Amino acid sequence: MSNEPTELAGKKGKWPLDDIVGQLRAARAEWRSHTGRLRESGGRDLPSRHAMGHIIDSLISALFPMRLGPADLRAENEDFYVGYTLDSALNMLLEQARLELKYTARLDERRAGQDLDARAERIVRDFAMILPDLRYLLDTDVTAAYNGDPAARSMDEVLLCYPGILAIIYHRMAHRLYKSGLPLLARISSEIAHSVTGIDIHPGAQIGHSFFIDHGTGVVIGETAIIGNYVRIYQAVTLGAKRFEVDESGNLQKGQARHPIVEDDVVIYAGATILGRIVIGKGSTIGGNVWLTRSVAPGTNVTQANAQNVPAHPERER
Repeated sequence: MSNEPTELAGKKGKWPLDDIVGQLRAARAEWRSHTGRLRESGGRDLPSRHAMGHIIDSLISALFPMRLGPADLRAENEDFYVGYTLDSALNMLLEQARLELKYTARLDERRAGQDLDARAERIVRDFAMILPDLRYLLDTDVTAAYNGDPAARSMDEVLLCYPGILAIIYHRMAHRLYKSGLPLLARISSEIAHSVTGIDIHPGAQIGHSFFIDHGTGVVIGETAIIGNYVRIYQAVTLGAKRFEVDESGNLQKGQARHPIVEDDVVIYAGATILGRIVIGKGSTIGGNVWLTRSVAPGTNVTQANAQNVPAHPERER
């Protein structure tokens, strides 16, 4: 093993390392001294992006073992593989859950004294118990993609190839972690999917069954978005916030409902931008490149030409 870094560090005068190290120490100390905001805790015991990637990949292969599992897996060994893989992945998830809960407790004195290990076990046990229902839910997404894309030749092609399906698999698991009180693990998981697929779905977004993202690149779905059943969206669609509320001190208010509600059976075509806590009525179609900041009635066909004149949602206009 090369000891080049040690040799370089030992060469006095090549770089002013003592000064640089000291200034970096001062920068860290100043950052950590700030109060009133969730900042860096100063500890190293944090959840691992690498570990979460391995956990989610393992869970995906357990949910779809003969399609997304190992290439040499055979049907007679399927249950054994699923059980072994789940046990390993859930134990790793338990460790990551402990790390997040302890990290949160370091930042929030109100959590001091809680039995964090027991809480982590309950969260992971509950997560494990919903995996069968999650598989059924994901089957509706795969079916929606196959039925919604004339280029799809088989369900297997959809599951193996479509970035929108991979993104929704990650999201459905991340959403469960988010709801269970592990928002950091959830966000890590969603950002792994984002980096792989180009599809950015916040784990807080609520998405109904039979959801299909076609092509997918550049799709953004915000934290408080609510999407109904049988919704189809295309590439570069944004379901975002129109504005960010601030408190009396000018600090950004977090957790406010600020993203759209999309009702059942809506189609949103490529490049559409839908902003604010507005409602897209059931059965509506939003055309490509439309910019929309107001609610629309069920069954509305919105285009660039008529976007400012479409009928408002009769019950949900805000």
